[in-house]
Amino acid sequence: MNVIVNIGSNLGNTRLNLSRAMAAIVNRFGDIEMSHAMDSKPWGFESPHRFLNVCIMFATDLAPAEVHEILRGIEADISPAAHRAPDGSYADRLIDIDIVAIDDMVIDTPELQVPHPRLPERDFFLKPLAEIAPGWRHPVNGMSPDEMLALLPPRQQPS
Repeated sequence: MNVIVNIGSNLGNTRLNLSRAMAAIVNRFGDIEMSHAMDSKPWGFESPHRFLNVCIMFATDLAPAEVHEILRGIEADISPAAHRAPDGSYADRLIDIDIVAIDDMVIDTPELQVPHPRLPERDFFLKPLAEIAPGWRHPVNGMSPDEMLALLPPRQQPS
């Protein structure tokens, strides 16, 4: 199966953080396809620190829950800090690794939701996804990454 992952960072050396995460993923899963890096303002919270995101895709025979557990371990190895503030809101982070999609699977468990539930709302997920998997279609809404992007309002990006 093909696993599509978005990796983001907005603290420290963001390129190095992404590189470390990708190296660990390659070490565990083998070859990857990678999008260009995308710079974006934080989504869902205010912060002066902009994010750098990439989308990667790799093949594996492991079960989705096992892939999720391995990716969580990679994330914790790079930064054990919580991804949420004490009040439950989003927070700045050294690394964030999210499974965006696994082929045309739909998974809805307390631990793992695939496709990512906020995929259609996030340009920093959709633009890199459109680059590496333009033919992928959301198994619930039937749309391609470009079709979902076309429905998003433009975000105001500071220069």
